[in-house]
Amino acid sequence: MPRAYAVRLAEAKARAVDRAADEVVLAGDTAVALGRRVLPPAENELVQRQLLSLLSGRRHRCISAICAIDAAGTARTRTVETIVAFKRLSDAEIAAYIASGEGLGKAGGYAIQGRAEALIRFVSGSHSGVIGLPLFETRALLKASGITLD
Repeated sequence: MPRAYAVRLAEAKARAVDRAADEVVLAGDTAVALGRRVLPPAENELVQRQLLSLLSGRRHRCISAICAIDAAGTARTRTVETIVAFKRLSDAEIAAYIASGEGLGKAGGYAIQGRAEALIRFVSGSHSGVIGLPLFETRALLKASGITLD
């Protein structure tokens, strides 16, 4: 379910963009999943506290989906799943991270490319996928869509 959710959002974003006949559109989305449950973005500090408390001391999945629509109108998608584990977070660590403001609006309530990196004990998979754009897979998808990158 989380994988299908991420793919659906990436495809919807790509299809929402007006594309000239010779253009390729690229869009993506990342879902943070705890089991089969897709966690929401942290819309405010209360939600962010709840999310970080849920993730504290646990492993979760970040599923990044990307969709490219090529010049012929063919849509191609790729997904990347990364396992992320937070250390057990104290109330003070959660409060300090929330005070930084960097996780607001982010899936799961954190941004791995910032201060949250110090709270993460384990990552297996694509670090850039957790950030939101898996670079290796994006490059392959763009090449398959007719973009010359070399």
